[in-house]
Amino acid sequence: MKRALVPAAMLAAVLAVLHGGCSEGEDPRSSGGGAGGPHFTDVTDESGLEMVLTSGEDPPTRLFEVKGNGVALIDFDQDGDPDVFVPNGATISRLEEGPGARLFENLGGMRFQDVTANVGLDFHRFAYGCAQGDVDGDGFIDLFVTCYGRNALLRNRGGKRFEEVTEQAGIRGDSWSSGSCFGDIDGDGDLDLYVVNYAVLPATGPAPQSTFMGAQIMGGPMGLPAVPDQLYQNQGDGTFRDVSEASGILVRPPSYGLGAVMLDFDGDQKQDIYVGNDSRASFLLRGKGDGTFEEIGELSGVAFDAAGAGQATMGIAVGDVDGNGLPDLFTTNFMLDANTLHVNLGDLMFEDRTRAYGLYMGSHPFLSWATSFFDFDHDADEDLIFFNGHIYPKELCDARDWNYRQVPVLYRREAERFERLTAESAGAWLAEPHCDRAAGFGDLDQDGDVDMVVCERNDRVRVLRNDRDGGDWLIVKLEDRRPGRDRLGFGSKISVTAGSVTQHRWIASGVSFLASNEPIAHFGLPPGTDTVRVEVLWTDGERQILENVPARTRQTVTR
Repeated sequence: MKRALVPAAMLAAVLAVLHGGCSEGEDPRSSGGGAGGPHFTDVTDESGLEMVLTSGEDPPTRLFEVKGNGVALIDFDQDGDPDVFVPNGATISRLEEGPGARLFENLGGMRFQDVTANVGLDFHRFAYGCAQGDVDGDGFIDLFVTCYGRNALLRNRGGKRFEEVTEQAGIRGDSWSSGSCFGDIDGDGDLDLYVVNYAVLPATGPAPQSTFMGAQIMGGPMGLPAVPDQLYQNQGDGTFRDVSEASGILVRPPSYGLGAVMLDFDGDQKQDIYVGNDSRASFLLRGKGDGTFEEIGELSGVAFDAAGAGQATMGIAVGDVDGNGLPDLFTTNFMLDANTLHVNLGDLMFEDRTRAYGLYMGSHPFLSWATSFFDFDHDADEDLIFFNGHIYPKELCDARDWNYRQVPVLYRREAERFERLTAESAGAWLAEPHCDRAAGFGDLDQDGDVDMVVCERNDRVRVLRNDRDGGDWLIVKLEDRRPGRDRLGFGSKISVTAGSVTQHRWIASGVSFLASNEPIAHFGLPPGTDTVRVEVLWTDGERQILENVPARTRQTVTR
C-alpha cells in the first residue's frame, strides 16, 4: 500500500480528524444526511452467519498478513438467492492449515446455514480473494480462490459439492496472488481468467522493515520483487491455457497488483482490463477482441491521479456517475491520500474528477478497501460506500494517534456531488469502527434492495441489512443458457429507461476488494414508476430489448 506524501498544512488538518475517524471533524452520529436516505441494520447475531476470520497473526510482521480475506455472494445451488462463500486465511506458522473456508446457504429471511462439510469443502490455505463464474458451462457456478501460495479452482458439481481441479485445469502459480476476475477475452462465449499477482515475500527469514512518518513498520511493497500477472484462456474442455506472454498483458517491469476488472470500457464490444496496482501506475489493457491486449494506462489517464502520483488502489468500484453510458472507475487508497474517481470521457480517455464530485478531502483520514456504487436509497442515482481499517499494528497506531479501527463511509448522491451520510440517518453501524477489508453486495433477503456482507481482518464477518422502506426498483439478472457459454453474462451492459431517465449498469467481475458481488444489475427508479424499458447489450454485441417491464420486480433475461 502506498505511503502518501502530503504538504504539512494538509497533514496537520488530516491528523486532526483522524482521531475519531470523521472527515469533517464531527461525530458521525450527530450530523449530516437528510431524511429518506439509505438505512442499514447489523443483523449478524440473528443471521446464523457466524464466522471469525484469520489473516496472519497480531501484531503482523509481514505485509501478506494484513490484506484480509474476501467474500463471494454466489448462488451455488441455483435456487435463486445468493449464498455466502468466505475463503478465509491462515497464519505464518500454519500456511496451509488455517481454520478453513466456509460456505453458508441462504435459507431466506436473512438466515444462513453452514453447509461447508455438506459440499465437501476442505480448503485451509492462506486465501485472499475469490471470483465466481461457470467455467465449464454446466449451469453451476464455480469458484476461483487466490492465495499466498497455491491458488485454487473449485468446480461446482451440480450444486451438491465442490471439487478442486486446479492442476487438471492447467492453472499454475504458487506465488502471492490477490485479486482475480473472469471475462471473455476472445469472444468465444466462455470465461477466461485474469489473475492479479503481488510480490515475492518469503514467510521465513528476517522480515523486511521500512519507515513511515518516523515510525518503523513492516517493509513493502517497494523493495520487494513484483510478480507478473497471469491470463488464462478457456479451452472449452475444462482446461485453461496460460496466454500471459502471447496476449500482451505482461507489462515490464511488472507491478504490485491488487485487483482487476474486465469490461468493455469504450463500447467497441471488446473486453478491456483495468488493473489496480499498489504504489505504481495502474494498467489499462485495451482489448483487441482476439485475446490480445495493448497497455495504455498512462495514455488513458487512469494510471495516476490528477497530480501524476501512483496510488495504493486497493478497491475498485464501477459506475456511471455522469450518465454518458460508459463505466467510470472509483478506487480506494492509503491514509493521507484521496480515494480517486476517474470519469470515462469516451475513446478510452479518463479524467480525475474526485474534487468536482466532492470526494477528495473526505477520504484522506482513512485507509480504504472495499467499495461499490449502488442505489441504496432507490432515488434513481448511485450512492457510494467504502470500508476502512489500518494495516499497521494497533499498538503502533495508538502511539501515533492513528485510528487502527475506522468507521465506514457512505455517500449519498445529491445532484452533481456526493454528500457524506451519518449514523443518525443511515444507522448505528456507520459510527462503529472496524478494521475492515472485503465486502460483498447483493439482495440477500430478496426484497429488492442491496445488502452487504463485510469481512473484518481477524474478526467477525458482519451482515448489514438494507432497511430502505419503499421506493421503486428493478433487479435484472442475465442467464445465457446456450451450451458452454458464460451463464452469468459477465461484461454485459444493462440499461433501464423510466420516462426520461436512463440508467446504466454492468455485470462486472472483480469489483469491490477481493470479492465477488451477486451478479445482478440493481436500479432505483423515479417515484411512481410502473413500467420500464430494459435493454441488454451482451458482450458479443447482441441486443435484447424488453418493453413494459413492471417495476418492483426481479427479472431474468435469458438467452
